[in-house]
Amino acid sequence: MDADENLPRRSDDLAVQLTRQDLDPFSVAELEARIRVLEGEIARCRGKIQQAVHHRASADALFKR
Repeated sequence: MDADENLPRRSDDLAVQLTRQDLDPFSVAELEARIRVLEGEIARCRGKIQQAVHHRASADALFKR
């Protein structure tokens, strides 16, 4: 566990800013493009989670935790 995991997210965090953005000015095409980008980011995050889980499992197996 990282020491900063328990700290609140920074107010200038891009993900936080993204959730506050008004979606009314966007067209349907722009919203669909945004969804594609966000789905790509979700996949990237899930991949990182899997790497961390596998890394942890390998370390646990190595040190027989």
